[in-house]
Amino acid sequence: MTTVALTRAQAYETSDDVGRNDSANTTIGDIIAARFDRRDVLRGALGAAAIAATVSPLALAAAPARANDSSRFRFTEVEAGVDADHHVADGYDADVLIRWGDPVLADAPAFDPMRQTAAAQKLQFGYNNDYLGYLPMPGAANPSQHGLLVVNHEYTSEELMFPGLGRQDLKSVAFAGITKDLADIEMAAHGGTVIEVKRENGQWRVVAGSKYARRIDADTPMDITGPAAGHDRMRTGADPTGRRVSGMLNNCAGGLTPWGTWLTCEENFHGYFWGKIADDHTEARTHKRYGVAGNWYAWGKYYERFDVAKEPHEANRFGWIVEIDPFDPGSTPKKRTALGRMKHEGAEGLVNRDGRYVIYTGDDERFEYVYRFVSTARADPSNAAANRNILDNGILSVARFNADGSVNWLPLVYGQGPLTAANGFHSQADVLIETRRAADLLGATRMDRPEDVEANPQTDKVYVLLTNNSRRKPEQVDAANPRADNAFGHIIEMIPPAGDHAADRFAWEILVKCGDPSIAPVGATFSSETSRDGWFGMPDNAAVDGQGRLWIATDGNSGKRTGRADGLWGVETEGPLRGTSRHFYRVPAGAELCGPHFTPDDETLFVAVQHPGEADNGAKEAATFENPSTRWPDFKPGIPPRPAIVAITRRGGGRIAI
Repeated sequence: MTTVALTRAQAYETSDDVGRNDSANTTIGDIIAARFDRRDVLRGALGAAAIAATVSPLALAAAPARANDSSRFRFTEVEAGVDADHHVADGYDADVLIRWGDPVLADAPAFDPMRQTAAAQKLQFGYNNDYLGYLPMPGAANPSQHGLLVVNHEYTSEELMFPGLGRQDLKSVAFAGITKDLADIEMAAHGGTVIEVKRENGQWRVVAGSKYARRIDADTPMDITGPAAGHDRMRTGADPTGRRVSGMLNNCAGGLTPWGTWLTCEENFHGYFWGKIADDHTEARTHKRYGVAGNWYAWGKYYERFDVAKEPHEANRFGWIVEIDPFDPGSTPKKRTALGRMKHEGAEGLVNRDGRYVIYTGDDERFEYVYRFVSTARADPSNAAANRNILDNGILSVARFNADGSVNWLPLVYGQGPLTAANGFHSQADVLIETRRAADLLGATRMDRPEDVEANPQTDKVYVLLTNNSRRKPEQVDAANPRADNAFGHIIEMIPPAGDHAADRFAWEILVKCGDPSIAPVGATFSSETSRDGWFGMPDNAAVDGQGRLWIATDGNSGKRTGRADGLWGVETEGPLRGTSRHFYRVPAGAELCGPHFTPDDETLFVAVQHPGEADNGAKEAATFENPSTRWPDFKPGIPPRPAIVAITRRGGGRIAI
């Protein structure tokens, strides 16, 4: 029997990313509509008048410009499409650096997909690589050619990993094929990896036997720090102190700090739990608001900590930003609770002009919020030890986008406004454990799946990537979320006053609304100089290179939806070409692009290719180990598709796209 197949990622999106925010807060679509005061926007109309009403005047001014005359992105575009391989702009090489199962630690065995074990996976590169960051090696002769790569491993796809298994999280299957051994392999394939890398004779390689090499997984001991550490709601039978937790889960985007640490974000942690607690349990409201017990994995069958009926507090110990010192493989990762608990996407930051450290992050679910953390202490990038606990104290705020083009940052501080005992908050720990509910009460703006939030240190502008929201109804559109049934997402630009990222009030504009601009009802607002290959949908991750240029990675384009694969695009943000996008790199079938990151000299671009081989949305048959949509990057019979890190360089040397 044939059925319409959903990929694992698409199934998560449709069944679990349901939009649990039932607050009466204004949506970003309401704000956009009010700001530009167009009835056609309020009705959900997406014709030319609506486009003109919701895009920045700077973007409209780009129409007569000529992209070839003054573009900051100088390369021949990749043709949009979908096939089994990856593709990069002409004149560049895209070389696989490391892939799932490759050795990380010195004693790792060779990858054998038919005889996998948890012991081997703990020594090998993990699955579904997402965020990656490059840290120059101290004292290196060329800091852009010798350093550490830190990599997140978000989730596992058992149907592509294990022979003869197929999808296990379907109700009709109910994890019948998942044994404890397979669950242990999945747990070992999560977490993160640190590898030492070096470029020699124009080629990047992993330094074998490096003293910095490290695998972090779902069992790695971690400290809980900050206001929620030790709180009763963080205590379990295995950890009566509430200060020590095993592992991190669903690590998506992240960031690097100026003092050389890696911030990795726990995103869809809710799906790792199963079981049920009573409706009158003290944690029932919190579990519901986060969607805990999503039943994505069978781990609760073998480990009580993943069964909420047996350990209702364990879920409170996930959904945090974790700080890791990659230069000390013996160091203990820290879950920094002052940064709030949510489905974190991104933790890129910068040192503010007054010296305080600022981190932006999104909560990746439909109708969730955009956040900012400002440290209490001032950062000292020249003294790593001085910043060791700087992220344990500061103010976490949530964004309210206003129709007048302003953004208010609303502090989530216990005792202020509605965040009191009358509403069930008895400490700052409660506010942080229930960050979403606290933001509800403050009246934050409900957004269209906020994912990466990236600041440009050269312009001080901040870019918010809103991936999509097909559940937004016409009556829910607002100024910052202008489209009902927003299938393709948009990008918002926030502007802090005088470059002060700690200010209480910013300005905002829409940089671009995504989708095919040739189809008027879509309402896309790319510059008219964007080619048929240059437009994209579903913006996900962002990077700003050393030239101050914005690069956008996507998640959700597919043959059925758009006729093109996911990939990487350069987007003009300034001048007459503002809103022009150009296609630089394309991933293979079934994959998404994650974690674009440049070396300091802009001569290497590292990217993460995640879940290659998944089935296209709407395919009649599901992708499996035996029947993937591609066998990239090995293309060998019996070898499954393998998520991998790719190093992109210019043939003959030189900076990317210059």
